[in-house]
Amino acid sequence: MQLDCQNKMNSLKPIPAGNGALKVYIETYGCQMNVNDSEVVLSILQKNGWRHTGNLEEADLILANTCSIRDNAEQRIRGRIEQFALRKKKRPDVLVGILGCMAERLKEKLLESGKVDIVAGPDSYRRLPELIACARDGHPGIDTLLSREETYADISPVRTDRNGVSAFISIMRGCNKVCSYCVVPYTRGAERSREPGSIIREACELFRNGYREVTLLGQNVDSYRWTGTPEEADSPAGAETVDFADLLERVAAIDPLLRVRFSTSYPSDISDKLLRVMAAHENICRHIHLPVQSGSDRMLEKMRRKYDRAWYLERIRAIRDTVPGCGITTDVIAGFCSETEEDHRDTLSLMEEVGYDSAFMFQYSERPGTLAARQYPDDVPPEVKTRRLNEIIALQMKKSEERYAAMVGSVQTVLVEGPSKKGDGQLCGRASNYMMCVFAAPASGVLRPGDYVRVRVVGSTPATLMGEICR
Repeated sequence: MQLDCQNKMNSLKPIPAGNGALKVYIETYGCQMNVNDSEVVLSILQKNGWRHTGNLEEADLILANTCSIRDNAEQRIRGRIEQFALRKKKRPDVLVGILGCMAERLKEKLLESGKVDIVAGPDSYRRLPELIACARDGHPGIDTLLSREETYADISPVRTDRNGVSAFISIMRGCNKVCSYCVVPYTRGAERSREPGSIIREACELFRNGYREVTLLGQNVDSYRWTGTPEEADSPAGAETVDFADLLERVAAIDPLLRVRFSTSYPSDISDKLLRVMAAHENICRHIHLPVQSGSDRMLEKMRRKYDRAWYLERIRAIRDTVPGCGITTDVIAGFCSETEEDHRDTLSLMEEVGYDSAFMFQYSERPGTLAARQYPDDVPPEVKTRRLNEIIALQMKKSEERYAAMVGSVQTVLVEGPSKKGDGQLCGRASNYMMCVFAAPASGVLRPGDYVRVRVVGSTPATLMGEICR
C-alpha cells in the first residue's frame, strides 16, 4: 500500500450538506462484480457527504471503475482518461480517480500520467475518503493493497438500477483458480467468502424495498464456503459450514416471489447438490453460466482449467437431467497460445453438442503478468484469431436461433423489467432461463416493473422471445 500524504489524512474540508454537496460521477466497466462494487463505492461516499450525479459536466469527482480482463477494455478506459483530462482543464479542481482491476494492475503508472489523482484497488474502497483528502490537498492518493478479509459485508450498496427490480449481491471476492490467461487473481486477490447472515439480511432488505430478483455474485460461486459461529452463520446451534448450495437454498427461502440467480459457476466445482437445490425451488432461476473457454483438451490443460472436455460434457448432462429446461450460457476464447485448427474444430464441435442459449466470445488477449504471458508466446496470427472468432460467432448465432425458436408455443413466467426498447406499448422482462421476452402491454389494467406475468411465446429472434400475455 502507498498513501502519498499519510500525515494529511484529516485534511478533507467539511462537505456542505443538501444541494451544495459535492457531486461524484462514476463510470463502470466490465463484469457484474464491478457494477456491485460501484454501488458499494457510492454508499461509502454518500456517508461522507457526496451526492451521486449522472452528469459528468457537474461532477466534482470523476471515478472510473475499471476492467483489465482484455486489452480492448483497458484501451477504452485510457481513452476516457484523456476525456476526463479535458474536463480537468476546464475545471482544475475536479478530481479523477481510477478504481478496480486496472488500478490494481497499473498502480503508480496511472498517477505518473499526471491525469489521475486517485488510484484505489478493489479492496481499498473504505479508504476512498482519505484518498480524496490527499488529492484535495494536492497529493495524489493511492491504495492498492489486496486483502484476505475484505468483503464489504457491512455496507449496504446504493442501488443504481433505476427500475428497482433486479440487484446484485456479492457473496465472495477473489479467485484461487489462476487460469493461465486470466489476470483476475492478480487484481482481485485470493478467494474469501462473505458471512451468510449478512447476505440473507441484504436479500431480505432488497425484497422489502420492492426488488424481485437478486443475483448472487462471485468469480466462482461454487467455491463459496463459510465456517463460523451460530451468530455469524445464523445457525440455531453449533458452528457450521455453509457451502454455496446451502446459501442458495437459504436465499430462495426468503420468499417465493423473490427470484434468485447466480454467476459465475466453474465446471469442475458445480455440484450435484447444487443442481438438486435448484430443482427443488421454483424461484431459483433455471439458468447457469458455465464458461468452457475451449473444447480442446490440449487447450484446456494449457489454460490451466481444472477439467477436460469429457468432464464438462458430463456436467452439462447432469444439469439437463436434474434441471430440465435450464438455460446454459458460456464464455469462449478464440486463438489461445498455440491453438491449432484441430483445437478450434474441437471448440466448434463442443458448441454443436451443447447447444448454448448464448455466449460471450472473444479473441485471446495477452494480459501482462499472467502465466500465459510469462511462459507461452502469443503465436496465433491476428487474422487467424479473427477468422476463428467469426466462425465461433456464426455457429453460436445459429444455435441461439435454434434454442430461441424451440421456445415458441411454450408459456413462460416473465418478471417485468419495464418498457421495451421497441416502444409501441411493448414491455420486456426475462424468463427464468434468462431469455429476454418482449410482449404487448395489456389493454386493460397495468403491469409494473417487478410484476410477474404469464406469457405465451409466439415468435423469436436469436436473442429475444416474442410473446403475448396469457388470457
